[in-house]
This record gives sequence, structure tokens and C-alpha cells, in this order.
Amino acid sequence: MEYNTIKDHLTMPEYGRHVQNMINHAIGLKKKQEQQDCVDAIIAFMGQMNPHLRDVKEFTHKLWDHLHIMSGFQLEVKSPYPKPQKEKLVEKPEPMQYPGNKIRFSYYGISIPNMIETALKMEGIEKEVMTGMIANQMKKSYILFNESSVDNNIIKLHLQQLSNGKLKLADDFQFIRSASVRQSKSNHKKNNGKKKNFKKNYKKST
Repeated sequence: MEYNTIKDHLTMPEYGRHVQNMINHAIGLKKKQEQQDCVDAIIAFMGQMNPHLRDVKEFTHKLWDHLHIMSGFQLEVKSPYPKPQKEKLVEKPEPMQYPGNKIRFSYYGISIPNMIETALKMEGIEKEVMTGMIANQMKKSYILFNESSVDNNIIKLHLQQLSNGKLKLADDFQFIRSASVRQSKSNHKKNNGKKKNFKKNYKKST
């Protein structure tokens, strides 16, 4: 019995060993026309594995590329597409650039800086209302992250730092109460728990 572990490595396992054996056979053929006929038959067979795609131009191009790769670029046959360059396949991709967003306070996320940028473009009462919305959202995010109360002056300070001093709350602005934020979070947990219990009971009843 012959185990797969002692057989030749498959360059592209998705095509199976039969296709690889056919390609190896084509490589060994000395007559050009015989080799060409063999390769054309292999491409047709590979296309039959995905019959709904075999007439798509891009898919056929991919089959020829795969054939050259599986042959180790040893086949010199006529192809409707240029032979892929072996050097391109071994090239290392360019380093991926990560977003340059630097979040100053992680518990506020990226949404607060984006909201601040929007508010800075506003004027008058619209800007004042938006600034208040931002401050309350900052307080909610802070409490949900730290699970504790927060001094409103801390939120004011952070708002000033994030906006470079360009956003200011109205003198009569009232922050959302910390207790209401924690209550909202508690209710959310209770509702999630009820949903989970319902699923469990439903499974038992069936």
C-alpha cells in the first residue's frame, strides 16, 4: 500500500493527484504536437471540475496559469495567454500599510474624534447642540468602559484636549447622570439573559 506521505508533493492539491500525474506525463512527451494535444486535453479536464466557469475567459486564463505552475514551468506549449513569470510568484508582497489613526483615549473609540471633526465644521446653535451630544456620548463610553462614575470635569478636559480647545460646552449644559448610564447597561444585560433562557427553554420543549 502506498501512502500519500511518501508520494510526490502536490503543488496545487485542489486539482488532485490525477491531474498532477497527467501533467507529469505531458512533461515527458517528446513530440511537440503530442504534448500540445495532451495539454489541451488536461485543460479541458480541469475545466470540467467547474463546468459553470469553464467558458469564462478569466477562469480559463487561471487554468492555464495553474497548469504552468503545476508543471514547474517545464511545458513550452501554445497557450491563448502569456506564460506567468516564475519570478513574480516568489516575490514578497509589499508591506501592508495600517491606518494611521491614533486613538488618544481608547475607551472613546474612533467615533468620538469623528464626531468632533464634524462639530468643528458647524456654527451657532447647531455646533452647541452637537458639542453637548458628544460630551454625553463621551461620558457613556467612559462609564461603560470603566464601569464606574466619572467626574464631569474629566469629560470636559478630554473634550478640550480632543478638540484642541475649539469645542466648548454651554454654561447651562447638563450632563447625563451616571446612574442612568449604569441602569441602561444593566437592563441591556437582563434582556440578553432573557433571550438566552428562552432559547434554552425552547430547545427543551422540542
